[in-house]
Order: sequence, then structure tokens, then C-alpha cells
Amino acid sequence: MSRLRDLIRSIPDYPKPGILFRDITTLFGNAQGFRDTIAAFVDRYQSARIAKVAGVEARGFILGGALAVELGAGFVPIRKKGKLPARTVGHDYELEYGTDRVEMHFDAIAAGERVLVVDDLIATGGTAEAAVRLVEMVGGEVVECCFVIELPDLGGRSRIEHLGKRVYCLLEFPGH
Repeated sequence: MSRLRDLIRSIPDYPKPGILFRDITTLFGNAQGFRDTIAAFVDRYQSARIAKVAGVEARGFILGGALAVELGAGFVPIRKKGKLPARTVGHDYELEYGTDRVEMHFDAIAAGERVLVVDDLIATGGTAEAAVRLVEMVGGEVVECCFVIELPDLGGRSRIEHLGKRVYCLLEFPGH
């Protein structure tokens, strides 16, 4: 995993002063690093009988699509409000400066389907919590939430675990 860590670029003061942004696009741009990332998740979930992989916009789409193919599962996009063309269900969540909303097609997941929620990073857990709640609103069963990066200082893991869901992360980075 240290090789994967080395492939993630850190950008100070982005998107605002005091934030150290973890840019995963450099990991995606390295063929072996991207392959190793997907392989690590596949190893964990290959026997979990995942029916759908729900990827959170936007980097979760990249991870989720590749992972769904490898697991033989369907892919479900979880998007920002107003981006999906058919009937949706949505969930609002808190940001430090207001609220936002994510949505998915109401018929993307059937009742009882086993779903893996995936995104690139978990920080405060607001977006991940909203994704979990969307899956559950339509009757899906969240098997686990997985991320490449966890920022443990921000408490997102505990927020998801308080929902009774497991969290798996490949790497941790201190700070925010």
C-alpha cells in the first residue's frame, strides 16, 4: 500500500487555505497503481455476492465502474441533484457551509440487492451517509462502504459505523 500512497498527490491550500487536498487522479493515471487499487478491492469483495456497486460522483464513478466489471455486478451512479434523466430518489446532507443533495434513479436497485458503496475518499462522511440512505430508501442492503483514502481526523468512519455499516479503506492520511 505504500506504493499506492506514493502515487497520490497532495496539494496544499486547495480548495481553500488550510486544506491539504489528496488528489487521486495521479493514482488513476498510473496503470499499475490503478490496477493494484481495483485488485485490492476485488480481493476483498469477490465472494461477497455484490449485486450492485454504487459509485459516488465523480471519482467514485471511476472506481465503481471498474470494480463492478471485475465483480460481475451492475453499476449505479449516485449524482449531484438534477443530473439524472429519469425519476430519482434523493437525500440532503450537511456541508460545513450549507447543504447539498445526491440522487439516484429510484429503480436502480431492487429490494434486497446487496450493494457496495464506493468513493475515492471519506472525510466527514456526509456524502457517504447520504449514499447509504439512498440505497436503503429503495430497499437495498449496504454490504460495506469502501474508499481508497480515509482522513480519520474528520470522523467519517464513525459516522457510517453509527449507521450500522462497515467501512473499509486502503489508506489513511492524517489531517484534512
